[in-house]
Amino acid sequence: MTTQFIQQIRRAISHLNPNEIRETATKRVRILLDAASSATYARMEDFLLPAQISREKRMLAVQTLTRACDAAGSGGRYQLVFYERGILPPEGWTADMDAFSFDPERPERLVESLIEHRNEIALPLARYFPPFRDAVARHTIQTIARENALFSLMTALPNVLPNAGQLPWAVGEFASDTAVLTVNQIRMAFLLAAASDRAVGYREQRTEIGSLVAGAWGWRAAARQLTGKIPFGGGLIPKAAIAYAGTYAVGLSLERLYRIGYGLTREERHEAYEAALGRGREVASQLLTRIRGKAEDQ
Repeated sequence: MTTQFIQQIRRAISHLNPNEIRETATKRVRILLDAASSATYARMEDFLLPAQISREKRMLAVQTLTRACDAAGSGGRYQLVFYERGILPPEGWTADMDAFSFDPERPERLVESLIEHRNEIALPLARYFPPFRDAVARHTIQTIARENALFSLMTALPNVLPNAGQLPWAVGEFASDTAVLTVNQIRMAFLLAAASDRAVGYREQRTEIGSLVAGAWGWRAAARQLTGKIPFGGGLIPKAAIAYAGTYAVGLSLERLYRIGYGLTREERHEAYEAALGRGREVASQLLTRIRGKAEDQ
C-alpha cells in the first residue's frame, strides 16, 4: 500500500467527524405511549423491550417511555407518540410526523414508518430498542452501499461531480475514488456502532478502521480486474456494482461484530459480496439511468 494512498485516506478522513454521529446517537428522546387498554400498552413495551436485553439496558430504556394514562404531572416534553392502531393520535400530534401507529399484529410497521418519515431520529432510538437497532443497521448498510455506487458512477462520468445535495458526506476536493469510498465505509462503521450502543470514534474503533483501510487496497485491485471482464454497462455499471457489493459485505460484517462480538469469516464475506453484486448491478443501472435523465433535462 503506497504512502500516497495513505495520505489520500488521511485527507479524506479529515472531513469526517465522529463527534457529530455520537452527539446524534446520544440525544435524549422521550416517547409517549397511547393505547386503549393495558394489554396493548404491555404489547408495545414487550415489542420495544424484548426479554433478552439486560436489566441495565431495560432500566435505561424504560426511562424514555411513558404511558399516556400515567403522563399527568410527569412533566417534560415528548418528541414522539406511539399510538394504538384504530385510535386517533392525541390532539396536537400528526401521524407519520411525530406520531406513529402501533399495530399489535404487525408491530414492525411502526419501525419501518418511523425510519421512512423520521430517519434523523431513528439513531438514538436504536441505542435503546432492539427492533430499531436491527432496522437502522439494515437501512444504514443499504444507504451507504448505494451512496458508494452513486459516487463511483458520478466520478466516472465526464463533466459530472457529486454535489452536497446528492452526496452530503462527500468531501469537496476528492483524493481518489478508493479513498473516498473507504472513508464512507468508516462513516458507516461509526453509524453502526452508534446504533448498537457501542463506543464511537477513531480511537474506539481503531481496529475496524485499520481493517477497512487495509481492505481498501484489495477492493481497488478487484474493481480494476473485474471491470474489464464483466460485459455490461461499458465499465460504468461494473465499477459501481463492485463499490455497492464491497460496501454491503463490509457493512454486514461490522453489524455482526457490534451485535455479537465477531464479524464475518473470509468465506462468509465472499458469499455476502457475491450475493450483493447482483443487487449492486440493479442499483447501478437505476442510478445511471437517473443521472443521464437529469443530464438530458439540463
